[in-house]
Amino acid sequence: MLKKRLIATLIVRNGIIVQSVGFRKYLPVGKPEIAVEFLNSWGIDEIVLLDITASNEKTGPNFAIMDNVTRSCFVPLTIGGGITSVGQIQRFLNLGADKVCINSAALEKPEFVTEAANVFGNQCIIVSIDVIGASVADYKVFDAYRGCAMRMGPIDWAREVESMGAGEIYLTSVNRDGSKAGYDLDLIEPVVQSVDIPVIASGGAGHPGHVLEVFKKTNASAVSAANFFHFSEHSVITTKALLRDAFHGIRLNTHADYEGCSFDPGYRLKKRSDDYLEDLLYERIEAEVI
Repeated sequence: MLKKRLIATLIVRNGIIVQSVGFRKYLPVGKPEIAVEFLNSWGIDEIVLLDITASNEKTGPNFAIMDNVTRSCFVPLTIGGGITSVGQIQRFLNLGADKVCINSAALEKPEFVTEAANVFGNQCIIVSIDVIGASVADYKVFDAYRGCAMRMGPIDWAREVESMGAGEIYLTSVNRDGSKAGYDLDLIEPVVQSVDIPVIASGGAGHPGHVLEVFKKTNASAVSAANFFHFSEHSVITTKALLRDAFHGIRLNTHADYEGCSFDPGYRLKKRSDDYLEDLLYERIEAEVI
């Protein structure tokens, strides 16, 4: 049985990491190589780097970014953005990528997925599926390059990309992107159940409880977050501390692991469970605030 994975997604626009909201608004965050260095030290399991400039503007892959981030990346790294050929995939792998993520190219030329899987193996090829719609009846695959919804639904497309050779699916709810409202469980579980390959759930993380909810209520193999990891101190470590209590095999390889800590209703670190005096003080403060 595969272990549950916590993945950080870095959205890159014009060479800078950005906070994405609904695939429409972007807030600058910082340099990709600095974010990768921090995420490594925080104990993230994997990193997905998506260059939306290369995809949306058809400028071609940005190999310079990849060359910079691999110097400080010591976890599995997936790269996506503007990939349209086997030669480009080979170059990214030579620069240190472990996998590639394909989106627009799969929609425009589905046979490219099969070609890439035949050359590099299914485990190397992730197909990203963006989904627009707020309910099951409305879900449609979203083409970010054209900025429009496709006629097909996410379940049909997921089955198709699996048959073409994709080894994993990166599933994103456009409506939940940057919302901090939690993941779209009604979208995630039907897609997971429709395929036999791992599904990464993305879009909507606002606190560690949202990640826990995905793992408890769906069979997603991994959960990815972007904005949440940029603006929450020790967000990776605190999320893993919460997950550790519910699942076995959560990898904690950082010095700060919050052993014995618990969380308040807002999923902030509360206190050490074995410190009686701190418990009493915390409860007194809570009572006074209320």
